[in-house]
Amino acid sequence: MLAEQIHIMTEEEYLEMERRSEIKHEYHQGELFSMAGASGNHNLIVANIIRDLGIQLKRRCKVYPSDIKIKIKNTGRFVYPDVTVVCGKEKYFDNAKDVLLDADLIVEVLSDSTELYERSDKFAYYRKLDSFKEYLLVSQKKKKIEKFLKNESGFWKISEAGENDPEIIIESLGCALNIEDIYDFVVFENLKE
Repeated sequence: MLAEQIHIMTEEEYLEMERRSEIKHEYHQGELFSMAGASGNHNLIVANIIRDLGIQLKRRCKVYPSDIKIKIKNTGRFVYPDVTVVCGKEKYFDNAKDVLLDADLIVEVLSDSTELYERSDKFAYYRKLDSFKEYLLVSQKKKKIEKFLKNESGFWKISEAGENDPEIIIESLGCALNIEDIYDFVVFENLKE
């Protein structure tokens, strides 16, 4: 029996293909991983977060949806966060300006298929970014947001907001997200706990 040969793509091949593709792929050291479509609740939560951050950070920071990629330096990885916030001048990978090299805040909306990855490996990749200060993990099963904040010593502190907490403070950006606004129009019926 012959072993199947796996084609390992270069970063240049990946970017050329990805820029023409209708489907998003993350790139991990030469291998591609297709991004699954998002649920209605996922999209509502992302849209609500982008709206609220965009209003609060107007003229201070740029808020990007999930179509912008981030290249994680020294890892051979390109990933797509759900929401990316950059304050100050963006650092881009190349002149196409569709791949960022840094971010201040990253938000991921959790799903059953991505939660473990976003809590572990993906968070580890993000921590390699120079300006990265805060990470939000947002549940789509219940009103719950976990926040990871990098302190001055470089250690990460975790806190959370939920049903009984009116907002989560994003300290590094000097703003807050209201829990009710984040979950506006989100329906939790028939979702597994």
